[in-house]
Order: sequence, then C-alpha cells, then structure tokens
Amino acid sequence: MGLALLLGLLLSRAGDLLAVPRSDCLAAEQLCLSDSTCNATYRTLESCALAKTHFLPLDHDSRVRCLNAELDLGNSSLLHCKCHRRMKRQEHCLRIFWTVHSSVTDGYFNLETSPYENPANEEQWKTHYNEVAALVSGSRLAGDATNPCLEASHVCNLSRKCFRLRTDYASICTKEAGSEDTCDRRKCRRGLRNFFERVPEDFTKRILFCPCQDELCGERRRKTIVPDCSFQANTKPNCLGLLDSCLEDHICKSRLADFQQNCQPADMSPGGCSQHNHAACLQAYMGMIGTPMTPNYVSNSSVKVSLWCTCESSGNQKEKCDQILGMFESNKCLENTIWFQMHLKQTALERQEDLFYSSSLSFQGDSASTSLASEMSQVVEGKTQRDISKHSSMPMTSSVYSGAAVSGPSLVLFLPLLLSPF
Repeated sequence: MGLALLLGLLLSRAGDLLAVPRSDCLAAEQLCLSDSTCNATYRTLESCALAKTHFLPLDHDSRVRCLNAELDLGNSSLLHCKCHRRMKRQEHCLRIFWTVHSSVTDGYFNLETSPYENPANEEQWKTHYNEVAALVSGSRLAGDATNPCLEASHVCNLSRKCFRLRTDYASICTKEAGSEDTCDRRKCRRGLRNFFERVPEDFTKRILFCPCQDELCGERRRKTIVPDCSFQANTKPNCLGLLDSCLEDHICKSRLADFQQNCQPADMSPGGCSQHNHAACLQAYMGMIGTPMTPNYVSNSSVKVSLWCTCESSGNQKEKCDQILGMFESNKCLENTIWFQMHLKQTALERQEDLFYSSSLSFQGDSASTSLASEMSQVVEGKTQRDISKHSSMPMTSSVYSGAAVSGPSLVLFLPLLLSPF
C-alpha cells in the first residue's frame, strides 16, 4: 500500500513538470519543447493547425490524430496559456495558442475562447491624460467647445507618443492630393493597430468615442481611422469572404475571438452583455480596428457601427452571413458599451444625484431631520448652479477636458502641435 502511494506521488510530480500555472504561451512553448513527449505532440498539432488555417480538408484519421494530440497534452501549461495585449512577439504567442486550440474553430465561426488575458489581470497604465487635457481646456487653441472630438485630438497632440503614432498611421493611410495610387491597406491597418496597442486607452477611447452633437463633430469621429483606406473599398466584399480572410490571420482571429467573448449579448443582463463588463467589450472592439474585419461608424450622424461587407449573393449561407454582420450592427452589448463610454461623465453625475437623493430620504421623519435634508439639498443645488454657469459653454460629456489655464510660454511651445491638420 505504501509503495503504491509513493509511486502515485512520483507520477504526479512528473506530470507537474509540465503543469505550471497559467502563463504566457511563449514560456509554455519553451517548457513543452524541452520535453521529448510534449515536443512530439506539439509538432503534430502544428501540422493540424496549418491545415485548418489554410482550409485544407482533413480525412477522418487525420482529424482523430489531431484531436488525440490535443488530448495528449493533458494538463500541460500550453492548454491554459494566454497572450497579453501589447506584448512583444504577440503574433508568435497567438500562433502557439491557436496551434493547441485549433479544434475550437471546427464547423463554425464562433471562436468563443479568447487567447488574451483578462483585461483586469493586465497592468493598467498610469497616464498623464488629465494633466494634458487641463492644458488644452485652459487654452484658447482648444477649438469649438461643442466639438469634443476636436478637443480630444488636441489632447493627443500634446502627448508625444499619441501624436507620433497618430501621425504615423495618418501619413500611411492618407493618399496625396491628386494621386491615383491606392493606399497600402495592409500597412495602414498595421499602423492603426500600433496606435491602439501602444497609446494609453485614456487617449484612444476619447478620440474614437467622443460624444457629438452635430455632423461636423461626427465626421471627425468617423474619419478617425482614415476609413477611405482602412475601412472601405470601391466595392463591398461578401461578409463570408471577409470572415475567411480574418480566420487566416492569427491576429484577426484572436481579436475576433476576444470580441465574441467580451461583447456577447445577453437579453437578461441589465447592461446587455453576458460578461457584464463594458470595459472589456470596449477594449475588444478597439482591438478589431486594423484587422481585415475593421468596423467603423456608418455615418456622420450615427453612433451605429458596422463592417464594410454585404450579404448579397450568400446563397444558402445567408443566415451565417447575417450573423457576422449582426455581431456589429445589432449587438445590444456593443451598442450599450459605446453609449456608456460616450456618456461616461453624464452617467457618473446621474449616479451622484441618485446617491444624494437616496441619502436625503434617510433623513426624513421628524421635523429636525427634514430640515437638515432641505438644507443639504439647497447646498447641492447652489453648487450645481455654479458648476453649470462655469461650464455653460461646454457639453456635459466633454467636461473631462476642464482644467487649469495654459501660460503664455506654454501656448507658444505647443502651438505647432495644436495647429496640426488632424
């Protein structure tokens, strides 16, 4: 009995050599390749994944061999590894993930499993957005206060990284005036991905989801990604073909899986999302920009988004095609997420008002407590009136740009950046 127990412990320890806590797939791959058994299994999975990526048909024996190879990994760290946004060698990490999860895409486009670490577990950037925004808010160069998209652009111009990476993709994606040459869509999209991956979200979210009151502002918002190059073409491709192009690309397939997981709608959820996480959905949506399935606003006067594709001539796959479009056009989770981001400050104010209202009710009862509630209400009402008077020239949703004034020398220093054409 004692010998059997000892043998069991030794075998479990041997298995633990390959079973490490969830890590990035680069480290997990190195651990697997150092073991001869895991190495052989992994090589089998590589050939299986290659065939599926290029849509090569597999016979029954090959499918069984691929499935058995995935099962043979057991509790190897490869089956539980994840990739991180903005990590170095991200594409290689994603290739490893899909090598060991190639069966996830069998038969349908619902990927469900995201290769990315949960945003809550990733390091959050400490940014200086509020300080930079205060400079713009206090300057006269901020532009029309009713155009928060313009103000967001000016804030970006004051951040060295935001300005540089935005300039990079804009120069790549914008054709020269009078030029008949088509833009390099692949480089343009890569520049967009670089911008949204490397610039802190405090900047990118405000540029892409700025709340607009008129079409001039809406046009600036719609043109953020230079859609003439990154989004649209002379003709709309079929959405099924667009999906095929995405599934052939490790980055696009990974972003789509992340989007499907985090923006999955749910009728019974108060926020419309099955994951109950608007921040994750927003990040997943931005991750789609710069891929073959890049979404964008449908017009200057709408916050609706869509893909540049059509479901005409889809034959007996019309239903599947409609589902692809529906992920963006009729997705309640995504719609609520975008609305919430655009009305973030307004929602916060309403919550404060609701909190005060609930608190004031607790004071009611006798005459003394009722008087106290009345006095508190007058104090808050007076403060609210002063705030409204102070910010009367700005919409509530653009109040994030308020702050200190810019001194004379500072304006001279930042003048060239603020006058940038985009």
